[in-house]
Amino acid sequence: MNINLPNFITLGRVFSVPFVFWLLLSGQPKAAFVLFVLAGISDAVDGFLAKRFQMQTKLGAYLDALADKLLIVSIYIALGARGQLPLWLVIAVVSRDLAILAGFLLAWMLNHPAEVKPVLISKLNTTAQIVLAAVVLADEGFAIGLETLRWALAWLTGALTFGSLAGYSKAWFAHMTQTQPAPAVGKVQ
Repeated sequence: MNINLPNFITLGRVFSVPFVFWLLLSGQPKAAFVLFVLAGISDAVDGFLAKRFQMQTKLGAYLDALADKLLIVSIYIALGARGQLPLWLVIAVVSRDLAILAGFLLAWMLNHPAEVKPVLISKLNTTAQIVLAAVVLADEGFAIGLETLRWALAWLTGALTFGSLAGYSKAWFAHMTQTQPAPAVGKVQ
């Protein structure tokens, strides 16, 4: 399998995750904010290149989703560990992602794989998570004084996280209760 330029850029974003995590845990929020912004720019660039030059691949779609989730989850864990995000929110965000992953793995193991189809609330949730991370990183790095906005975004993100989990759970249960056609059985001779 060839790695094209958009996939290579996405891999760079995956490899940036430990650096962002380390910068946050070591108390360097300005540098973490800059790396987070660069990761966001790289996400836009790899998406543009893939679409514009017909370089979209299945690998790229999976890598892109993996890079985004790893970055957000690591940022939330680091910010939670430093007391810059409420622990209930960190636990909710990480638990939601783990529950969704476990559901897809279970469906696959039961030979009833589910297609990943983000719903509107999930897209809103992801946007809220990214905006909250950016606001907290900017506020911590540059002491802007965004406490009220951070509080409001934390509650909004929490509500969207729970709503998104409920939406995925409903879709997963509906998918898992669908009957599958019985596998064809050949004649024994």
